[in-house]
Amino acid sequence: MEAFGPKDYGGEDAALRAEGRLALEAGVHFRVTRFIMEAGAKLGMHSIPIATACTIYHKFFCEISLDAYDPYLVAMSSLYLAGKVEEQHLRTRDIINVSNRYFHPGSEPLELDSRFWALRDSIVQCELLVLRVLRFQVSFQHPHKYLLHYLISLKNWLNRYSWQRTPISVTAWALLRDSYHGQLCLRFQAQHIAVAVLHLALEAYGVEVPAEAEAEKPWWQIYTMDTEIP
Repeated sequence: MEAFGPKDYGGEDAALRAEGRLALEAGVHFRVTRFIMEAGAKLGMHSIPIATACTIYHKFFCEISLDAYDPYLVAMSSLYLAGKVEEQHLRTRDIINVSNRYFHPGSEPLELDSRFWALRDSIVQCELLVLRVLRFQVSFQHPHKYLLHYLISLKNWLNRYSWQRTPISVTAWALLRDSYHGQLCLRFQAQHIAVAVLHLALEAYGVEVPAEAEAEKPWWQIYTMDTEIP
């Protein structure tokens, strides 16, 4: 067997380090987006603003190194900005208190002291940074409206017993929510993500779409055609 030369070994070692770093960063992003989802829920945010906050976060760190800024500060600013974008405005004080309770369960709301105002200023300044980095492009098309449309269509397509005995709808929505832990929202079209989570939900419960074997095309190809849902 041919031995590795110094150059070959160095290249493999660098590749392994790069893979390890990617895995580490993916773990960080998973935890931070989980924070966004839980904090957003406690703040009373709807699913679309939470999805927008996750997308803003992921898009920011596609442009900026994870080492450059505190990811949780970016997450808090993403929540604040998403509330504006989706017209569900949040107070910075509420974001700070919910975040503080998340990191320190059972703690009291922060006093309006120098620490609070410094954190508030950091969120506002970070929001401006995020807007500049993303070139003010912070409106996104999410899969939610597509999934809702597909579920209504599929419900009328399947027999009533198959639909009622399996939580296809609940599972599909849960899978869609979990997809925002990663960067799928940036890599694929909204309607493709919607049909993918629906397909996975059907596969999970072994539910077959009627007449699929006789159809000329798989059922999911009908949904992935480039048509806009009003």
